[in-house]
Amino acid sequence: MALWDRFKESASNMQNQLNAKKNDLKSGAFRDASMAMCALVSAADGTIDPAERQRVAALIGTNEVLQNFPALDLQRRFEDYLGKLTADFAFGKVAILQEIAKVQKKPTEARAVIQIGIVIGGADGDFDKDEKAVVREACYAVGLNPQEFDL
Repeated sequence: MALWDRFKESASNMQNQLNAKKNDLKSGAFRDASMAMCALVSAADGTIDPAERQRVAALIGTNEVLQNFPALDLQRRFEDYLGKLTADFAFGKVAILQEIAKVQKKPTEARAVIQIGIVIGGADGDFDKDEKAVVREACYAVGLNPQEFDL
């Protein structure tokens, strides 16, 4: 099986796992950490491409797990996190990783946030090294081993 096919299958399995836990993923901390993760992956290379911003926003709106929350609320939070990264990428990244770390004590939520990052990162067909690196950093922020996610 080609590498890309294995990744697509893995991302699909992660999305199915997220959907199965949808009822456990309703906290404000999960909502905030998920939007922080989406912003971080969107800007993983240090820039925020308008096309990628739009693609991620569309994915947020159609993700079954994230439908636990009002779409406009998610959009506002996503844009706020992107704003932090735009203003000062290094400082914004630290603040965003701190936001993600707030789910550390809830393993189901922590894993789900990492899985969302992987699903978002690979949605364009290329889970690149910058995206993998920020998701790996997020794993450390929530106390999970990146190897668990093949990072």
